[in-house]
Amino acid sequence: MLKGKKIILGITGSIAAYKACYIIRGLIKQGAEVQVVITPAGKEFITPITLSALTSKPVISEFFAQRDGTWNSHVDLGLWADAMLIAPATASTIGKMANGIADNMLITTYLSAKAPVFIAPAMDLDMYAHPSTQKNLDILRSYGNRIIEPATGELASHLVGKGRMEEPENIIRVLDEFFSASAELQGRKIMITAGPTYEKIDPVRFIGNYSSGKMGFALAEECARRGAEVTLITGPVQLKTQHSRIHRIDVESAQEMYEAAQTCFPTSDVGILCAAVADFRPETVAGKKIKREKEEKLTLHLQATQDIAASLGKIKEDNQLLVGFALETNNEQQNAEGKLERKNFDFIVLNSLNDAGAGFRHDTNKISIIDRKGREDYPLKPKQEVAQDIINHLIAVLTH
Repeated sequence: MLKGKKIILGITGSIAAYKACYIIRGLIKQGAEVQVVITPAGKEFITPITLSALTSKPVISEFFAQRDGTWNSHVDLGLWADAMLIAPATASTIGKMANGIADNMLITTYLSAKAPVFIAPAMDLDMYAHPSTQKNLDILRSYGNRIIEPATGELASHLVGKGRMEEPENIIRVLDEFFSASAELQGRKIMITAGPTYEKIDPVRFIGNYSSGKMGFALAEECARRGAEVTLITGPVQLKTQHSRIHRIDVESAQEMYEAAQTCFPTSDVGILCAAVADFRPETVAGKKIKREKEEKLTLHLQATQDIAASLGKIKEDNQLLVGFALETNNEQQNAEGKLERKNFDFIVLNSLNDAGAGFRHDTNKISIIDRKGREDYPLKPKQEVAQDIINHLIAVLTH
């Protein structure tokens, strides 16, 4: 699947830079075209002449290659590539990428890249384990970058631990699997709901919840990456979509989300209901801000909102799939199984607020997938990786 793919290989100042030669050879052997971008420190470990000989391309390191006014365009590079791989990625480069410190050609190219980015860290075990490094990696994951975890082994310091860059053949396999997966949902139309809903009390107050939308957005990006045309119906969140195959519809209230879902689902192959939709809304909405000085007590009368999941479950056709979510605080299994049946879901994703690091606002999640055949549990993972697990299960259902 790498044949004809254009790959930017970023090389930084690590002893593991010599492995970049094996990465280049492996990528080219599978038919890829490779353009090396190297940091100044990287050139202390491996020469551009060696890299240029392997790629049959000049190695890019500086913005201005000559004194005649010509320069290397990081924007053009970012548009050219099908993927960008930084291997090895030092702690310094990871920190700059996470914080947008564009002081060399590699970082500016990364910031301009439209293609997916893969990062293979390489450093001593204490540097890798340091909270600042781990925080920077979490930030990069939250941007949608894919981290190729380092291996455990003997390091340049002769200490043994996690920090050794993954072997070239495994890095190449990750890229190959990525492009192999990119067509799995080709031609499918998928509707996804995400985020909270806000139910107005008056012009400045609302009933809402803590949903950030991160899980739903991760699912939208994963579906689009695998070839689907995605309609993302989202409540009020601060997130942005990245993939061009995502059509975003912004709503505020449960009623608006209900109406959008009713419109979009009949023409969709799959509906994934990840939004945390309010179950109740105020019966009346005040036209002006309610003043505390005039009210010793405030009583709100609430009424149920439209049940989006139940309504879609009723109109679901045999050739459609419907996936639900259940966020529970008690009787998790029983409540999730009941919801699976009542709403006519094909499977349901359960997460519990009793699990540390799961649920609202976190960048991680811990889920179980429940269908009529049983339950499969997954460990705590970044939400991008959780999205991969959910879509893998979805593809398995679609296939069979």
